[in-house]
Amino acid sequence: MGGGSAVVRVLRDRTAGRCLAGVVVSGFGTSAMWLTAGIWVKSLTGSNSLAALTVFAMWAPVLAGPALGALADRMDRKVLLVRGNVVMACLLVPLVLVDSGRTVWLLFAVLVLHGASGVVLDAAESALVAGTVPASLLADFNGLRMTANEGMKLVAPLTGAGLYVRFGGPAVALLAAATCALAALVFAKLPVRKTPGTSGPKPSPPGSWRDELAAGLRRIRSSAALRPLVTAGAATMFLAGVNGAVTFAYVDEVLGRAPAYAGVLYAVQGAGSVAVGLLAGPLLRRLPERVFAAGGIALFALGVGARTLSSDAVAPTASAAIGFGLPCVLVAAMTAVQRETPDAVLGRTAATAGSLMTAPNAVALALGAGLVAVVDVRVLTASAGAAGVLAAVGLAAGARRRRGAPASPRP
Repeated sequence: MGGGSAVVRVLRDRTAGRCLAGVVVSGFGTSAMWLTAGIWVKSLTGSNSLAALTVFAMWAPVLAGPALGALADRMDRKVLLVRGNVVMACLLVPLVLVDSGRTVWLLFAVLVLHGASGVVLDAAESALVAGTVPASLLADFNGLRMTANEGMKLVAPLTGAGLYVRFGGPAVALLAAATCALAALVFAKLPVRKTPGTSGPKPSPPGSWRDELAAGLRRIRSSAALRPLVTAGAATMFLAGVNGAVTFAYVDEVLGRAPAYAGVLYAVQGAGSVAVGLLAGPLLRRLPERVFAAGGIALFALGVGARTLSSDAVAPTASAAIGFGLPCVLVAAMTAVQRETPDAVLGRTAATAGSLMTAPNAVALALGAGLVAVVDVRVLTASAGAAGVLAAVGLAAGARRRRGAPASPRP
């Protein structure tokens, strides 16, 4: 089966197609708010620190991924997708009252809730799709989902910034609320088949609440398929955080360009991520997941390492390589989670894997911001590139060893 026909099959699958539509709609509003919130806080308070905290506010709930993901295992997942988006639409509307530094706390509160909702809804969607979309199409779905997310990041921030300049922050908040409401309508139309795990509340398993929350982590640690992919994803996202933290220093100190040039490089990187999302499914049908992920990590590492060179010709190529290579391990890991995990703990496992792979990025962003003030940016990019190559080699070597071992039974 060719890659193009697989994409068509994903889009023709009513559940998968509408899930993707919901991702696009809600992702548009989220991406618009992501950029605008920082601009909004900066204009109201004049504080760069508070403006930077808006990103942290949306990232912070990722640390509670296992607990939030448990909701997707305890509730009807379709209902959760609908009600979660409705609640977020209602919470965004009061942001029209944010008009001064005294009311900016409301914006931060909503951003934290928005981030928490995103963790829950991502886990619910991942679990629901795993139970309804044929296993042979999961990689294609995850690749298209990556394409949709990255595509929104290219378009939505510009729309949000334009709305903010013309009408102010409340207009962007209302846009985000409208996209959440529309996403709720899309998810309400999901034709979910009544298979185990896709509907109906789940009875709580025996054991303590702490044991239940740890079920996702135990599943990842005990799985020979999941553990190396999630570990490699966490390491790669840490290096991506360092790379992100030094981007402006790279533009200034290595390329000698104005800060605005970083926007060009981000756009090229986003285009690379859109492209790999379209190719992920066909490539994963031809390559083992670890090999696909290792190849992506190596390409990402080479792109980061190339930022030691002060060449205007190399800069966009390196950004494209970073954008193309980075998502590979994320798509491979989440596809493996959906395929290898029993439905009863799929929500928690998906959320736990997401937390383990994204939290290092936030840590590295903070660490890199400090390091770039005292370490030459070329040393940081060279070190991150070398570490990425080592991670890729280690993952690929593990894939070769596993091919020589007896296959483990799947649940």
